[in-house]
Amino acid sequence: MNNDCILSVKELETTFTTDDGDIRVLDGISFDITKGKTVGIVGESGCGKSVTAASIMGLLPHPYGKITSGEINYKGTDLVKMLPEELYRTRGNEISMIFQDPMTALNPVHTVGKQLYEVFELHRPDLSTSEQKLAAIEMLKRVGIPAAEERINVYPHELSGGMRQRVMIAIALACEPEILIADEPTTALDVTVQAQILDLMANMQAQSNMAIILITHDMGVVAEVCDEVVVMYAGHVVEKTDVFTLFASPKHPYTQGLLQAIPRIDGIPKSTLGTIPGSVPNLREMPSGCRFRNRCQYQTEQCAKDAPQLASISENHAVSCFLVREEI
Repeated sequence: MNNDCILSVKELETTFTTDDGDIRVLDGISFDITKGKTVGIVGESGCGKSVTAASIMGLLPHPYGKITSGEINYKGTDLVKMLPEELYRTRGNEISMIFQDPMTALNPVHTVGKQLYEVFELHRPDLSTSEQKLAAIEMLKRVGIPAAEERINVYPHELSGGMRQRVMIAIALACEPEILIADEPTTALDVTVQAQILDLMANMQAQSNMAIILITHDMGVVAEVCDEVVVMYAGHVVEKTDVFTLFASPKHPYTQGLLQAIPRIDGIPKSTLGTIPGSVPNLREMPSGCRFRNRCQYQTEQCAKDAPQLASISENHAVSCFLVREEI
């Protein structure tokens, strides 16, 4: 890793044990995270985005989910080989996460303050009870929750969806982590609140220079906040590059399909949006060769025989597609 690279995922494989045998959900995932930058992980539901986050955080369901191969290097230390007690200290302190649904992520029987205090009890035991309360109130103020002194005593159901998400961000950032993983942080929020949450995350990032991994299916959000993008399909990385290159010159047919499905302000009014035919393959019945070939208009005989590997086509741009290689 270079000096600015804080997290490096290399050839990560994650497997789940089922009644029908082991299923490989992630198959050779690789990408790097740089200090102060935001990396977006995009793809359809079921492509492995959230499993990637759970693998990094060590939150795979035990004993069914396990990392079977690869490395997750954080500041030179492989999280995969880290002892449970060491990972316990790192998780929430140096690497933190905002979960997809704040209503289910927050404990409904504990107040907002109680759930914030737990973070300080675990990772800042040097703080007294009064200092923990002051720190919790300060965090709620930092994430834009009005009347923080009063809101600290309320329960999650007493808050709106946007306020609950702000509480989740406060909990995640309480210990000023080096890396924040945000799993669909704006899901089920209206567009105005979405913009507020994204602005909040950007402001907090600017203050602490933390890295952000943003998991989303919304390409509009990616265009607004991400520096680099990792496109996933059926457990594989099919393309990764900087956000400007991705939108200006997408190379993988899957990435092109995702972008064609986005309404454009300069498009023809009331015209039909592009679609990707078919659906994501069942993990138990993966096609041979390229996993996207059954939905790809450019498939060839080689696509059915061999699985394309992620390869660089230019500086900071890698694609997993035989067609792209032929064009180089």
